Formats: sequence, C-alpha cells, structure tokens
Amino acid sequence: MKLHADRSDTPVVTAHGQGWVAIDGQRHEGDWVLSASGVRHPWQRATELPSTEDFSALSQTDGLPPELVLFGSGPQLTFPHPSALQGLMRQGIGVETMDTPAACRTYNILAAEGRRVVLALLNPSPPKSD
Repeated sequence: MKLHADRSDTPVVTAHGQGWVAIDGQRHEGDWVLSASGVRHPWQRATELPSTEDFSALSQTDGLPPELVLFGSGPQLTFPHPSALQGLMRQGIGVETMDTPAACRTYNILAAEGRRVVLALLNPSPPKSD
C-alpha cells in the first residue's frame, strides 16, 4: 500500500551528513533554514548558538508565522537557552529541539502533511584532522 503522494511541490530533505544537508537532491554546506513553502537560505547568526533574535527571525521566514519551528541542533541534542525561544513562544509558535537527523525526518513528514513548518539546522562541519 502506498502511503505518500506521487509528487509534492514541498521541498524535502533528501540526505544529510556532518556539515551538509541536501534539499531536493541539491547539497548545501553549513547551517540552513528551510520552510514548507519553499523558502531556503543559509542560517546566518552572530553567535555559535542561536540567540533570541536568530530564533525570532524564523517567524518571518514565509510572511505568515509558522505553526512550528524545528531546531536541528547538530549531530547531538543540544537545547538552546529557554530565553532564546521567548520571542517565538510569545507569538504562539511551537518550537521542538531535536538532533539534525530527527529534525530532518520530522520536517519531511510535517511538510508533506501541509503544515506551516520551518526547519532551522545547525550543521557543524566535521573536525579537521591534522
């Protein structure tokens, strides 16, 4: 039994690895923001961990506020400071923190369901060997 649509106009994460993510088969290095409506761009931040301003900016990704922001914190689960999420929470936007692989899988499911979801990925590069 087939449980998914034959074709979807929603962008999906098709692969990921340390330091990169593939969106609709196109590989992108570093940290990225992706929305179910098709907006995609590098996630530029002033600090290593996202700040209140970084998270609040995600509410403007599509023009309409998302229902949910999925924060992919990298290969290991790392929670942002609760104060960094206050701007989104005041707007009634849910935030879920997951490791990057789980966030990518969850985004694909919610986006395919037609949900207004934004994926924000920290995707650190692998350590350089000497």
